[in-house]
Amino acid sequence: MGGSSPCASCKLLRRRCAKDCIFAPYFPSDDLPKFAIVHRVFGASNVSKMLQELPVQQRADAVSSLVYEANARVRDPVYGCVGAISYLENQVSQLQMQLAVAQTEMLCIRMQQESALPMPMPTQMQQDDKSFLAATNNLDNISQYLNFASSSSSSNVIQDPSALKRESLWT
Repeated sequence: MGGSSPCASCKLLRRRCAKDCIFAPYFPSDDLPKFAIVHRVFGASNVSKMLQELPVQQRADAVSSLVYEANARVRDPVYGCVGAISYLENQVSQLQMQLAVAQTEMLCIRMQQESALPMPMPTQMQQDDKSFLAATNNLDNISQYLNFASSSSSSNVIQDPSALKRESLWT
């Protein structure tokens, strides 16, 4: 920048902004909090070294990643981005489970609807009506179990990741 207004880095560090300031293109003077958080987490010297090692075309993405990681570290000092990623992965797996339950319910409903349609039965099928009715009753039982599972788990998404360990369909 070198002239009228120093970049956010030079403002915060209270130094003169040189023409070849590595921070100037990525931390404009009007966005002081952006650099302040990166400086607090990583340090200006480390950020400067990282940016100098990268090709110019990759620096903007690197700064964006540094800002994101710094914000995540301030919110969660222990896990940072990894904590956010783990939370989102748990949420995805819960939603996939809910989707599988819903698809199974749809399949059961379709099977019940198909079995409820009147079909001309051959004579050997009429003799075996008892087994047909037993199969239909089994579908009703499966549907009842699935309705119980979906009403107890799909209405609420578990927000606490430790609750996932406590709630299991197989134990």
